[in-house]
Amino acid sequence: MTALDDAVSTWVPVCALDQLTVGRGVAALVGGTQVAVFRLSDGEDTLRVVDNIDPFGRAAVMSRGLIGDRNGEPTVASPLLKQVFSLDTGACLDDESQALQTYPVRVVDGTVEIGIIEISDTR
Repeated sequence: MTALDDAVSTWVPVCALDQLTVGRGVAALVGGTQVAVFRLSDGEDTLRVVDNIDPFGRAAVMSRGLIGDRNGEPTVASPLLKQVFSLDTGACLDDESQALQTYPVRVVDGTVEIGIIEISDTR
């Protein structure tokens, strides 16, 4: 459990864990937002979730990106222009002016759930 998990207002069930292929991504619509869900091939059933929209090409393609790593950090390379993004932080490792939003993810009773964080306006 992380501080980010504590900030989640809603957990949205997406699919069964066994429906995800290791080393591949899938797209999902969560709370009106397209996300890319990745099941990493680290032997731990590690999941990562980022925006599905490529910030460079503005197309919904990140779920079809190539999973890899840089110095042990899990990454996804956009299938469009091949920019590489951290799956941990969302930062573009090739151009620090761009990033993908990351989302909390968990597995409950074999179901993958993605966290939605609602920011309240305190003005």
